[in-house]
Amino acid sequence: MDNIIDIINETQIGVNQGKKSTHDFIVKYKFPKKRERTPKHIHLVIDILLKRQGNPELTNKLVKHLLHILSHLQPVNTYPPKLQYYDPNKAKGFDALNQFGEYSVEFLLAIFELIMIQEKTNYPTGTMNRNLFEKILEGADIFSLISAATFR
Repeated sequence: MDNIIDIINETQIGVNQGKKSTHDFIVKYKFPKKRERTPKHIHLVIDILLKRQGNPELTNKLVKHLLHILSHLQPVNTYPPKLQYYDPNKAKGFDALNQFGEYSVEFLLAIFELIMIQEKTNYPTGTMNRNLFEKILEGADIFSLISAATFR
């Protein structure tokens, strides 16, 4: 794994070279004393739903922030990619959400950005991710969200 960033609690976030396109990459993370894992859209959605159960208003602000980030990200033409928008200070306004779900907001911001950069690199005109996170804001039912997040 090519390390991109180390965040709180010694969590490493990085990438491996992918095969979908010339600049494709696969997002990876490693929590201390755990094996390396590949996050998927569904992991983000479930964690956001758990956060929404604990604090709906702040979670909606987080989702709006994620959509704002998504609108500024660009495809990459280098490997490994670089974070384009990530700022750990942006997570501080969402600290109250860290008590819900498994992931910290800082972790979600970094993972979300890398997954979205990867998607924009491979599918520059795609809208699936925007639609998925807009559905969360609209209060879509869990079946619709899981179906959208696991679409292939």
